[in-house]
Amino acid sequence: MHSNIQLPEEFLSEIEAILPSTLNMQDFIDACKRPLRKSIRVNTLKISVSEFTQRAKTKGWELEPVPWCTEGFWITADESVVPLGNTAEHMSGLFYIQEASSMMPVSALFESSNDSYQSVLDMAAAPGSKTTQIAALMNNAGILVANEYSASRVKVLHANIERCGIKNTAMSNFDGKVFGGWLPEQFDAVLIDAPCSGEGTIRKDADAMKNWSLDSVKSIADTQKELIESAFHALKPNGTLVYSTCTLSTYENQQVCHHLKEMFGELVEFDDLSDLFPDAQLATTEEGFLHIFPQVYDCEGFFVARIRKTGKTTPPDVKKRMGKFPFEKAPSKTQIEIAKQLKESLDIDLPSDSSVWLRDKDVWLFPNALEPMIGELRFSRMGIKIAEAHKKGYRWQHQVATTLTLGNEPKCVVLSIEEARDWFMGRDVRPDTTPGKGEVIVKLGNDVIGLGKWVGNRVKNGLPRELVRDKNLF
Repeated sequence: MHSNIQLPEEFLSEIEAILPSTLNMQDFIDACKRPLRKSIRVNTLKISVSEFTQRAKTKGWELEPVPWCTEGFWITADESVVPLGNTAEHMSGLFYIQEASSMMPVSALFESSNDSYQSVLDMAAAPGSKTTQIAALMNNAGILVANEYSASRVKVLHANIERCGIKNTAMSNFDGKVFGGWLPEQFDAVLIDAPCSGEGTIRKDADAMKNWSLDSVKSIADTQKELIESAFHALKPNGTLVYSTCTLSTYENQQVCHHLKEMFGELVEFDDLSDLFPDAQLATTEEGFLHIFPQVYDCEGFFVARIRKTGKTTPPDVKKRMGKFPFEKAPSKTQIEIAKQLKESLDIDLPSDSSVWLRDKDVWLFPNALEPMIGELRFSRMGIKIAEAHKKGYRWQHQVATTLTLGNEPKCVVLSIEEARDWFMGRDVRPDTTPGKGEVIVKLGNDVIGLGKWVGNRVKNGLPRELVRDKNLF
């Protein structure tokens, strides 16, 4: 219980003023004092929901569906011995530990089965819960630009993208305000899960309201208005923008959306989210936004708005200073040769929606949908690194196995639980099998967990440093 949480009187007064007549303050306060239910989202790039639910049964995990996310579940599991984050299933990227309400913005972005996007911008992406959710719904196709302003959080974002087997991202490290000018009308869809005062997160963080003030809320709202303007300029005509926060204040929510409407008039249309999931109308505002107080669905406080852009806008003028782009697209002959060697080495095909790019001896695979943006914005990392060239051919890399395999490739080695534990701790392993030669796909059961290389009777560990864990697993 978070019974000792501090809710400032001024904050409670603000909540009381905006609380719908169907709700009451005591229920709100009681809900804030209850710890959150733990929830996860199945990563369908790695496993189907039905397969995962069967596996959960064998683990003794109890799952309750999250109504607004087909892949989401509240989970009850005994974590006294092994935390969920240290399970083989989590390390293999089969699921993501994600608060249930934070699944809602992406569900709103992909509200209809007709919502198929080739280019998506996630403007404030770290730690990656929504980025990985979007990538799965895009089926790893097209281009997903994952931007994070905080340099210290980019490393975590990249690790989660890697763990979940995602190949269609380009990462950037900018203030989100730059996108409207630098990449105007480039995206079919934009998600801006905006930096906010975090009023809805107190069930997870008892100190969330420690430094709360109304002046701070209003100051944050000014920043959010600049970000949503930038997002709107970056959106293509007829594109979809989802604006969300994990806060409750109307200054940071409804008023930010109305600011956009005041700026762009008839070019802005608000979609009604009352049919997004069963009982969504319990949290729907008159504009069609979802304004979720924690007692309504027993989750974090949250806000979600889905907005359509009906025509073109005039983006702000910017002066670009771009350094020399360090990659070059591989000639057709080289692309064919790399594809041939990969097929011969590991029986893996290069995807037809991507192309090979070279930087010195490094070989990268970029989504074709990224190409219109190359030279328009500086990305910190694009696509996946698939190989390093050397005298005798190519040395294949970890993400070849985790993003390009189908799971039935013959050149593989299946580890025991003990060996897999060593593998995720960065150690070489000696499987009880006939040694092979060269690179080999490493699996735990049917799950691909990486790429190794036979050296005598051991498999040399190829796990990237950011995915290595230094404590006991499983």
